[in-house]
Amino acid sequence: MTVYNDIDRIISTLSVENISDARKEILKPLVDFIQLKVNTKQDIRINFICTHNSRRSHLSQIWAQTMAHYFNIKNVFCYSGGTEATALFPVVAQTLENSGFKINKIAETDNPIYSIKYSDNSHPVIGFSKKLDSNFNPKALFAAVMTCSQADNGCPFIAGAEKRIPVTFEDPKAFDNTPQQIEKYEERSLQIATELFYVFSQIAK
Repeated sequence: MTVYNDIDRIISTLSVENISDARKEILKPLVDFIQLKVNTKQDIRINFICTHNSRRSHLSQIWAQTMAHYFNIKNVFCYSGGTEATALFPVVAQTLENSGFKINKIAETDNPIYSIKYSDNSHPVIGFSKKLDSNFNPKALFAAVMTCSQADNGCPFIAGAEKRIPVTFEDPKAFDNTPQQIEKYEERSLQIATELFYVFSQIAK
């Protein structure tokens, strides 16, 4: 399925050979969850959860929705949430824009709301920070993917989750306000993109 040209170019450079066997084992429960839903012709709901819903959870939500479209896996609905709500960090939006996503800020508040598109004819991802149990997110029959160790340790139980899957990433926040900030956010975005490319590439339709 078509995505914007710049995103397609990035996807074409992703190398799943760089994913270790140990990391593939961590990703396997997510592959299995998606495959089971495909096999049983059920909707696939995935809520990516981090502490502040500001960085890793958004990158994961957006790349997962993009990869589902890229591999033409139908009825995939990706969400994100936090143990608390803050705001989508502006450098995340900038990183995605640099990768070819079309981003439009549709509400200017302390917690801005963004429309994030990966192709012209697809519904945009609506990006803003929210708690994991927000009315914007599913209440049942979803996989809760824990993208940070703090949220993973702090939320042993996610209400309504059919499956809880820890897939944690290092926080690029450590490089905020340093000369490496842009580079490190791009590095984390590409790692997430690569791993979610691998996940959706494993799905037999």
